[in-house]
Amino acid sequence: MSNPLVQAFFVGRAVAEVLTERLENAFTDALSEVGKFDAELREQLRQFTDEVMERANQASEAASTGEFATAVGQSKTEPVDLQAMIDELRAEIAFLRTELQRYRSGRS
Repeated sequence: MSNPLVQAFFVGRAVAEVLTERLENAFTDALSEVGKFDAELREQLRQFTDEVMERANQASEAASTGEFATAVGQSKTEPVDLQAMIDELRAEIAFLRTELQRYRSGRS
């Protein structure tokens, strides 16, 4: 190793080997992460599909038994007064409109 040219060759070769190993490791790690991400996405999609199908089946069963609507937060066994729900929603909309008008007039 007394010749600097030979020493530079071996140093360059060692650098290339180390860089290659590190790039291989980084590429393998990246592929592993992509695989994990793909698996997680597939699992979430499967769970989403299962939940959608379960709700669709529940709605279908409810429709066949005569329970046409269920309000959010209410159980399936409680009857729903659609007219009362519509009236409540209309009252909320009217309240929000007046608040919005009040807000807009205050900013002008």
